[in-house]
Amino acid sequence: MRILFAEDEKDLNHIVSLKLKDEGYTVDSCLNGEEAMDYLDITEYDAVILDIMMPVMNGIQVLKAMRDKGMRTPVLFLTARDSIEDRVAGLDAGANDYLVKPFSFDELMARLRVLTRAEHVQEGTILQVGELELDVASHQVRRAGKNIQLSAKEYALLKYLMHHKDRTISREQIEEHVWNYDYEGGTNLVDVTVSHIRKKVDQGFDVPYIHTIRGFGYKISEKK
Repeated sequence: MRILFAEDEKDLNHIVSLKLKDEGYTVDSCLNGEEAMDYLDITEYDAVILDIMMPVMNGIQVLKAMRDKGMRTPVLFLTARDSIEDRVAGLDAGANDYLVKPFSFDELMARLRVLTRAEHVQEGTILQVGELELDVASHQVRRAGKNIQLSAKEYALLKYLMHHKDRTISREQIEEHVWNYDYEGGTNLVDVTVSHIRKKVDQGFDVPYIHTIRGFGYKISEKK
């Protein structure tokens, strides 16, 4: 899943971004509200984490601009302010949740999982293509009951394909969803990652699930 993290405390921004990436999320980060809107105008995110007290545009202003533009992306506010008035103002502006600094990273992850589960409730806890299962909650992947070990990027890419099973996904779409803006493209990184997944998911089975659509991209399906 792709996350936008807007926080003006540079050290906190850096640490949380790294931890989110370690958990398998694709993360774009910025230091003020205006930059956050620039990202939001060109990219679709699964969730947004906003600090309220940011320069240029604060978190509430960003959220109101999002909702005015019809963006329904779930938003989690981070703030050092814990008054009832601040929480009410954030929720009234359209926030989905609220976390007060200092916070536990485990709690942030738990709240983020709740937000993204609510946003993608249609996919359920288990994504399935034939004998292949991906457990969204536990991050476990199995085929015919056999556990498959994937790297964070392999898991993110496979989940993206399974969420859109039977649909052809272009390399550009995969780049945008699975990698962040630090990735400049121009390499065969997507192809290499798909190749690694294919070896783990399809090797040793009669029916391949991951298909290359020549000149365009990939799809995951029980059918060719």
